[in-house]
Amino acid sequence: MFSNTKRAVALTLLASAANFAFAAPAPVSDLNSTSSVSKSRSSETEVERLERLLQNRNRVQLQMQQQIDQMSQEISELRGQLERNSYEMKQMLQRQRELFVELDRVRGEIKSTPAQEAQPVKTGGQYTPNVDEQTAYQNAVDLILKKRDYTGAIAAFQQFQKDYPDSTYSANSHYWLGQLYFAKKQDEDAVKSFAAVVSYKDSNKRADALLKLGEIAERNNNAAQAKKYYQQVVDEYPGSASAKLASSKL
Repeated sequence: MFSNTKRAVALTLLASAANFAFAAPAPVSDLNSTSSVSKSRSSETEVERLERLLQNRNRVQLQMQQQIDQMSQEISELRGQLERNSYEMKQMLQRQRELFVELDRVRGEIKSTPAQEAQPVKTGGQYTPNVDEQTAYQNAVDLILKKRDYTGAIAAFQQFQKDYPDSTYSANSHYWLGQLYFAKKQDEDAVKSFAAVVSYKDSNKRADALLKLGEIAERNNNAAQAKKYYQQVVDEYPGSASAKLASSKL
């Protein structure tokens, strides 16, 4: 009986030990470690996402700034072009007014001349008996005075100079071409035409041709050359209308 009691006590102790072993709490260190790693990864992912958003925003802002800078540059260029166009338009209108004044003066001279059949046109104090030559010249002048076809007048005077290279109207034809080129701002051609007029020492257009050469030089920022032409007008044609204009520009 004592043996049975001893066996029962031993079994009881073994059962208690087993229950204690099974009832022991599970270690928490591994779970805590796993949770920390997960949170760390989540934080890193969030930071990376924010960094990407920030980079995208900066890139968009940079692109927008570049577009704004480009638009500002284009606006500045357009404003400059508009100012240049406005200046050129004013200059063109001024040249047209000058040309119209000259045309009105010549028209008055033509009206003051008695109209007679086959009467030669006076140019620089000379006449031509060639009716075809006279008609060709008068037709070219009419394109300016009556029809105001300046492009057609240029072609007509150019053809006239080819057909009648030794005409008594040569000085005047060069003068009209110079005026037309001057109005169109074709300065190189205008200089050639006015220089041709200057070569005719007895032409009544010579003083004005010198004045125009000065204005062309001034327009092309050649002040020294312009002053030279203006002074030549004053010296060679004192008291003339051209000399007064030239003197005002010195």
